[in-house]
Amino acid sequence: MSLQSGDWRAELDDVDAALVDGYQSGFPVAERPFEVVGDDLGIEATDALARVRDLREAGVFRRFGAVLNPPVIGSSTLAAVSAPADRFDEVAEAINDHRQVNHNYRREHEWNMWFVVTAGSRDKRDAIIDDIETRTGLDVLVLPMLTDYYIDLEFPVVNGDRFARESISETDASATRISEDAAANLSALDRRLLLEIQDGFPLSETPYRDVAAAVDASVEDVLDSVVRLREDGCIKRIGCVVNHVTTGFDNNCMVVWDVPDEKLDVWGEAVGSLPYVTLCYHRPRRPEQDWQYNLFTMIHGREAEAVDAKIDELAAEHLPVEHERLYSTETLKQTGARYDDIVGE
Repeated sequence: MSLQSGDWRAELDDVDAALVDGYQSGFPVAERPFEVVGDDLGIEATDALARVRDLREAGVFRRFGAVLNPPVIGSSTLAAVSAPADRFDEVAEAINDHRQVNHNYRREHEWNMWFVVTAGSRDKRDAIIDDIETRTGLDVLVLPMLTDYYIDLEFPVVNGDRFARESISETDASATRISEDAAANLSALDRRLLLEIQDGFPLSETPYRDVAAAVDASVEDVLDSVVRLREDGCIKRIGCVVNHVTTGFDNNCMVVWDVPDEKLDVWGEAVGSLPYVTLCYHRPRRPEQDWQYNLFTMIHGREAEAVDAKIDELAAEHLPVEHERLYSTETLKQTGARYDDIVGE
C-alpha cells in the first residue's frame, strides 16, 4: 500500500475503510479485542490484526492504543516565544532539548515559536518554563487551557471532504473547566500502566495481556484500570490514531479571538459545536505581554482555500470580533507527551 500514489483511498477496500473511520475510538477493552473487531467487520481476528498492522506500516495510522489526556494526568500548557531570526534554530534546540516539550511549531506571527510543555506537576512545568527563559533569554508567553469547549481530532478521512467533518452535520460541545494542577488520583498500577502504554499498545492478538505482563499485573486488573482511567478522563479514547497529514488533512490554522469575557462560554460552546471546528478552548489573556486573545480555534482541511473559507465563515457569522490567523509553517518537534516523570511521582 503506498500513500504516494495519486489517491491513497483507492488502495483501501471497504474493510480497511471501516477500520480507519470506525475504530479511531471505541476499540474493545477485552483480552482478545481483535476477535470483537473481526466479528463486527465480518472477518477473522487475525485478518483484523494484520490490516491494522498494514495500515500503520503504510502511514495511515500513527499508532494503535490509548490517547492520553495531559491536563488530567499532569500539568500542561501551550507556550510561545518570539525568537529572533538569527537565533531561531538555537532557540528551537534549547526548547526541544526538554523531553517534556512534545510539540513545537513555527507560526507566522510575532510570537513565532509555539510549543507544549507537559509535566507531572505545575511546579515542575513552571520550572521547565523558567529554564527555557534562562537558557534563551526570551520571555515565554504561558497560555494554559482553562476551559475545553471541544477538542477532538477523531474524524472520518476515507472521503473527499475538503475540510474535517465536512460530511457531518453537528457535534456536541460543552464547557469543561481544566485545572492547571494534576487532577488524577492514580494508583501504583495506574502509574505503571500509563508509563507502559504512552507510546501505544502492542500490536498483537492479546495487547492487554502483553501490557499486563510488562507491568506485573493480572490482565483483569489491567482491563479494570484501563476502564477506570477512561472514565476518569486520563484516557480520552482507545483506538487507531490516524495520521492526518498522510491522509491529506495537512492544512490547518490556529485562530485566536478576542471574545468579550461575558460571552466566552456561550460563544465557545456555539463555535465548538460547529462540525468543522476541530479544537475550541479558552486560554488566558496576557495584557502585560500584549496578548489580548482568549478563545482558540483550529480547523483542519485538505485544501488551504477551504480552511480559509471556513475561518471567514466563523468571523462573519459566529465570532464578529478581532482575530489573528497563526499558520504553521514548520514542524520543529512532534512527539507524544512523555509521562515518565508523571507516573514516577
